Amino acid sequence: MTRPHPLPAATPDVPEAAEAQVDAFTLEWREWHRRHEETLAAPHGFLAVTGLHWLTDRPERVADLPGRWHTGADGVVVDLSDGEELLVDGEPVTGRHEFGPIPERGGVTVGFDGGVLEIARRGGYDILRPRRPDHPLRTAFRGTPTYPPTTRWVLSGRFVPFDSPRPTTVGAAVEGLQHVYDAPGTIEFTVDGVPLRLTAFNGWSPGSLSVLFTDETSGVTTYAANRALSVDPPDEQGRVTVDFNRATNLPCAYTDFATCPLPPAENRLPVAVEAGEQIPYERRADGVPPPQHSTPGRNS
Repeated sequence: MTRPHPLPAATPDVPEAAEAQVDAFTLEWREWHRRHEETLAAPHGFLAVTGLHWLTDRPERVADLPGRWHTGADGVVVDLSDGEELLVDGEPVTGRHEFGPIPERGGVTVGFDGGVLEIARRGGYDILRPRRPDHPLRTAFRGTPTYPPTTRWVLSGRFVPFDSPRPTTVGAAVEGLQHVYDAPGTIEFTVDGVPLRLTAFNGWSPGSLSVLFTDETSGVTTYAANRALSVDPPDEQGRVTVDFNRATNLPCAYTDFATCPLPPAENRLPVAVEAGEQIPYERRADGVPPPQHSTPGRNS
């Protein structure tokens, strides 16, 4: 795992209480980032994904996976040959198995010899993503470089709700793919006196918010396409804390087998957010931008 860059040594005129506060802040951030990277590098996490396969109505075999796969109005179906099996809910399955329609942004995970298989729906398409713990991207992972954590980038903000959630269409890391999210409102804050606003989506936990953004560091020191930031639920006055030290890369920053959403056009900040995660080491090897994949029937 990567170690965050150390903070500069405290100057002699900094009060001891302030030093202790910064130290506690840094330690808390390091623990949060350690847990975040543990999830990313889990045996069946996103670094273990070995491929991205788009299903059609024509039954086809997928490299290194059992069965012939297709999808249609009745959902995803696999036909397993003699000697082939999958583990569904821990039970062996042979022959034909119907997974049924999969909801958008939903999915199921089944086991196969050597790993697990994610069967999901993204942007209106059903996909397969095998995950193997021995995938080189995972086994060689050495952590993600970050900016040093600093309280300068812990900002007070205000959540401004819309009258009703606004369906918002955004692009994706996959060319031709689109995602639609409900935006409950915007988050307003200032950086060096400059008023800024970000469109927010619903977060993972009830009441929380999620922001996708780019800024003046994007493509320079941070990943070009996007970064994400989770924001705790606003209080009764709508106040929120915007901690850019916890800005993270999405899976597409590491692997070409992700369908990550891009930020809304209005979420490009005209400032350099020098906080949070930077371009992964895996994308720095030759300086060449990662290739884009295409959805079926779209430039493929």
